[in-house]
Amino acid sequence: MPTLLHNGPILTDDGFRDDFAVVIDNARIAAVGPKDVIRAAFPEAQTRDLNGDRLVAGYIDTQVNGGGGVLFNDAPTVETIARIGAAHRRFGTTGFLPTLISDDLSVIDRAIDAVEQAMLEGVPGVLGIHIEGPFLNVARKGIHDPAKFRTLDLEAVRLLTRMKTGRTLITLAPEMTTPDMIAALVAGGVVVAAGHSDADYAAMRAALDAGVTGFTHLFNAMSPLTSREPGVVGAALEDTRAWCGIIIDGHHVDPVVLKLALRCRPADRFMLVTDAMPSVNAPHLGDGDDHFYLQGRRISVKDGACLDERGVLAGSDLDMAAAVRNARDLLGLDLPTAAMMASGAPAAFLGLERERGRIAPGYAADLARLGDGLNVIETWIDGHPTHHA
Repeated sequence: MPTLLHNGPILTDDGFRDDFAVVIDNARIAAVGPKDVIRAAFPEAQTRDLNGDRLVAGYIDTQVNGGGGVLFNDAPTVETIARIGAAHRRFGTTGFLPTLISDDLSVIDRAIDAVEQAMLEGVPGVLGIHIEGPFLNVARKGIHDPAKFRTLDLEAVRLLTRMKTGRTLITLAPEMTTPDMIAALVAGGVVVAAGHSDADYAAMRAALDAGVTGFTHLFNAMSPLTSREPGVVGAALEDTRAWCGIIIDGHHVDPVVLKLALRCRPADRFMLVTDAMPSVNAPHLGDGDDHFYLQGRRISVKDGACLDERGVLAGSDLDMAAAVRNARDLLGLDLPTAAMMASGAPAAFLGLERERGRIAPGYAADLARLGDGLNVIETWIDGHPTHHA
């Protein structure tokens, strides 16, 4: 039986509409429009009262290393993926890419198998995989283990292009490969982003021309904009086509810097990401001190930051609900823009703009119901609701 949602502001392409209703039928949005018209068109629909809460498209996170106390690198299995997805759903994430940081090709192979199996089994929210590294520059390694770094060769290209279900996103350093290799990945259906890169502007521009369409955690672990060399950051800010992932947690990038970036390029080419680690929505992590281990290194979680013993950031303790709030509160964005950066923009980046990321007829019924403080009260994934409050 169809479900009709009403009595709350609904985020449409024209902004929030108080007088609209949404009909969910199976896994899809069947109709959106004035509630009296929708009621008349679907008299058999079961009615659900939103009680004044906002309804937005569910959030899509393209960079999720872990959550719920587990890390994808530690155990690239269906069970890990399901636990990560459940941990982040609480915060409005209805679509995500389990993210594997630099590791051996054998681990990447197992991770791809796990994602394919998770999608086959219908694990809620899984849209594909993000393989961040190991084709990175040691000069911008961040928390990645440089012992895992390797050259992008034909063997690796065959592995990275083998997944036929969902989306494969690869983060690489353009200067550590060639435009031809990037083009080969793109031809194989891979979405390619630049990250952990010390490329100069010319190399980055050539990579964009070869098919790079994203920048992983803009400003972090990449060559900066300077007066005589624009670097990766300069190329990103000049470009108006590629999407930039941004981590708005108050630790990775100063809000002033992000405000300046937003003045340089279209807002719909920025997407919120968490770069989340196991600490998000996790049980107590042990020994009287919140921490976890990343490839043998102890990572402490303190005041919302994940840091190794040298003080290097190791992903984040951020969730998407907090990222949307921070976009509003730290960057001064209105809620429709912040929500778009958490849903429509990442959907478009993944090539899913005709399927997800909007509240519109024919789209997947992936929704988030927001209460006071933009806290997530309820989510729907493919039409299936889960209450969180």
